[in-house]
Amino acid sequence: MAVEKLAQGEAEAGLNALEGWQFDRDGVAMRKLFTFADFSQAWGFMNRVALLAEQQDHHPEWFNVYNRVDITLTTHDAGGLSQRDLRMARAIEALLA
Repeated sequence: MAVEKLAQGEAEAGLNALEGWQFDRDGVAMRKLFTFADFSQAWGFMNRVALLAEQQDHHPEWFNVYNRVDITLTTHDAGGLSQRDLRMARAIEALLA
């Protein structure tokens, strides 16, 4: 089943409902920087996100330096943002609630 790219208005509404997430790459991706107390907390967060990614079969692009984790989500098959990205972002946020 093909994954459909969100219309601009849908993508904007989805990002507005998520604290701290912003458009990236001219609107075809969404990104957020997470900051933790130390490397151990950042690494633990990345492990939990990795488990979510496997469950959802939707894997983030990410970068880690010490206590920071920079996550970018996009759906390459759709050529931009899809409901899969919004669902993954909500699940990531739920890890921190």
